[in-house]
Amino acid sequence: MMKTNIVLGVIGADCHAVGNKVLDYAFTQGGFEVINIGVLSAQEDFINAAIETNAAAILVSSLYGHGEMDCRGLREKCEEAGLKDILLYAGGNLVVGKQDFDSVKERFEKMGFDRVYAPGTSPDAGIADLKTDLAEAEEMAHYKQDFKKVS
Repeated sequence: MMKTNIVLGVIGADCHAVGNKVLDYAFTQGGFEVINIGVLSAQEDFINAAIETNAAAILVSSLYGHGEMDCRGLREKCEEAGLKDILLYAGGNLVVGKQDFDSVKERFEKMGFDRVYAPGTSPDAGIADLKTDLAEAEEMAHYKQDFKKVS
């Protein structure tokens, strides 16, 4: 069975590598083919890796607190690059200071992220969500294909 490609990396000027390695290991063990672009990654690095590997998802990690600034516009850039349906996940310490996570999550969802994770979230939650989201996307693709046949 072919594994689903996902792109994983730490965005912006963030050099926190330990969590990145943990996520790489967890998602690999979870059955995914992880393309890990590492730390200090620009939005374009994520997009280029996703295009080159036909990835189904981009997982953005940030621990230094500037994730909100670093992630702004990523969905639009993905769409411009032809990655309209790619799943976008973000997690870690995404903002500076102690902020209500529900409001942080809402801001990232407005930026086009499909899933947003609080600091300390187990990788197992992301793995389960990704499997669910990929299954739903596949089901929707089959539905659209069937609909085209009928119309």
